[in-house]
Amino acid sequence: MVKPIVVGIIGAGRIGRLHADNLRVMPSFKLKSIAEAVVGEELLAWAESRNLGSVFVNGEDLLNDPEIEAVFICTPTDTHATWIEKAARAKKNIFCEKPISLSSAQTSRALKIVKEEGVLLQVGFNRRMDPSFRKLKQLVQSGELGKPHVVKITSRDPQPPGEAYVLSSGGMFMDMTIHDFDMARYLMGEEVIEVYTRGANLVDPMFGRCEDVDTAVITLTFASGAICVIDNSRKAVYGYDQRVEVFGSHGSATADNCRPTTVEVSTAASVTRDQPLHFFLERYNQAFTDEVAAFAQAVRLQEPIICSGIDGQQAERLAEAAKESHRTGLPVKLSHGAI
Repeated sequence: MVKPIVVGIIGAGRIGRLHADNLRVMPSFKLKSIAEAVVGEELLAWAESRNLGSVFVNGEDLLNDPEIEAVFICTPTDTHATWIEKAARAKKNIFCEKPISLSSAQTSRALKIVKEEGVLLQVGFNRRMDPSFRKLKQLVQSGELGKPHVVKITSRDPQPPGEAYVLSSGGMFMDMTIHDFDMARYLMGEEVIEVYTRGANLVDPMFGRCEDVDTAVITLTFASGAICVIDNSRKAVYGYDQRVEVFGSHGSATADNCRPTTVEVSTAASVTRDQPLHFFLERYNQAFTDEVAAFAQAVRLQEPIICSGIDGQQAERLAEAAKESHRTGLPVKLSHGAI
């Protein structure tokens, strides 16, 4: 039997607890500790119900544990890069939620330290592990669709986040669309040479007060000439709308929304089916588990990471370009082969 990887989690919010529950039932891992800046009775009760050995207020205490081999960084975005640097210097392999940081310079510094320390870093773009999107990737790679011409990505949230979250998130392009930027690169397997954005405030004036948008269409042009169109909204009243189409010279393939059932009811009055799943934790439940399993395999076998720090940085740079294009109203050109 293979010895499980001993891990700790820094950050016990919603995503940290999701990973904790997944890790606890996976034989590849042994979850030993969790760290959270504010430890209250509710968190202690939650930790006790999961039989966690330690709950630290200071994440550095967790990093100082020689038994812990890997850490999951699930803290607020503006702390990710700092924790990556600390974890790398502590010689821990790292799984970090997206994005790495809100600054290209800070991300570059963190990646430099990761490389110097010789540890693995996986960025949590979980959608790469969604079974439907992986199938699209396989179809592109196999050549079954021919030369890709157009990729269409629809990503719309069921309800907008609160103002405090928006102010700290880096804006829609860095917080939400960044998943779609990564998906576009993942599917196409090449870099973007131009980004053009049209954004608007159509959902809630709050986004405008936060100098952000809630509705956008972004056009990406790849080095091959292929085009990707991304459309985003912070509020789709019918559910969590997540669709992708790849159109190529030999045909097209589409990944549709996931629904509670596949039942379609046809009567004289109407034809109906279930609305899309309403929450990202439901929609991407399998992907969250599979990305962690892939991390375990990379750590144990020293295999390539499914989503590297460079992948994370490239998605961030696309988000920055999208924001700049929205600000100026002009396309932003990027150097060929490297963003």
